[in-house]
Amino acid sequence: MILPTLTMASVKEKLSAFSFKGLLLPLFGIVMFIVLWQAGASRVHTSLGEFPGPVVVYEQWNSLVAEHQRERVKEDKFYVRQEERIAERQAKDPSYEGKLRDYTGKPTFFDQIFTSLYTVLAGFGLASLIAIPLGILIGLNRSVYSALNPVIQVFKPVSPLAWLPLVTMVVSASYVSDDPMFSKSFLTSMFTVTLCCMWPTLINTAVGVAAIEKDLLNVSKVLQLNWVTHVMKIVIPSAIPLMFTGLRLSLGIAWMVLIAAEMLAQNPGLGKFVWDEFQNGSSNSLGRIMVAVLMIGFIGYLLDRVMLTIQRFVSWDKTQLLR
Repeated sequence: MILPTLTMASVKEKLSAFSFKGLLLPLFGIVMFIVLWQAGASRVHTSLGEFPGPVVVYEQWNSLVAEHQRERVKEDKFYVRQEERIAERQAKDPSYEGKLRDYTGKPTFFDQIFTSLYTVLAGFGLASLIAIPLGILIGLNRSVYSALNPVIQVFKPVSPLAWLPLVTMVVSASYVSDDPMFSKSFLTSMFTVTLCCMWPTLINTAVGVAAIEKDLLNVSKVLQLNWVTHVMKIVIPSAIPLMFTGLRLSLGIAWMVLIAAEMLAQNPGLGKFVWDEFQNGSSNSLGRIMVAVLMIGFIGYLLDRVMLTIQRFVSWDKTQLLR
């Protein structure tokens, strides 16, 4: 009768510890941040008024949600009117083939979020497709490492503000089409993100591949695995922890670079939303910018958690502590 009692007590103790560390501590941190934010905001005065506190930001959030809903209603009515006109025209002339025009209303805050997410994932995906194979090759071959390392070290610290004008001119000159599949603004932002975020993945993948244990390499030699099998069965599984460290760093850099590129080049996205509100200079601008800042941070956090979940799923070591 004693053993079950001890077991239940230990389970309750673990649950209480988990609830304290997993729920109460984060909640306490959030509450303290909001209190300090409100206290500090009331003491800061700008040319546009008092710095927005949590209440003002919440009000502007509701305003942005309402604007988005109104814009979606306008969009629905726009397409309904077109369909009605086409139906009337076809009733008079059955051979008439109508064509629906795209809605050209002003993008809302949530439209800009979708645009930024789509762009950053495209740029990050392209960077990963380049960095992971190249990192594996560099990690396996010292000659390739010696040849490419100077190039990597030169381009790794280059700012997106330096890449953006070059990428803009190259895209404008080379991507000429009467019916383009992608807009030039999208390609400019995507390639800028790719050029800036690929380096952490490349370097960490190379380091992870080069640090494979000799015992695993000896096993591969004993089994006489071919190069492709060696890479798939030995190299990649061993390098996954450092590879995903690089991927998580790259994704965070990609998100920061994108916002800066959108602000500088005035390409659609959250960066443009922030810049437009700054230029607008209305009494609501500061609150809306703060909403965008919090959203940028929250999305960055979610992207990192998604990468962490993928790492846990593909990693062979399920007992590894990941944060």
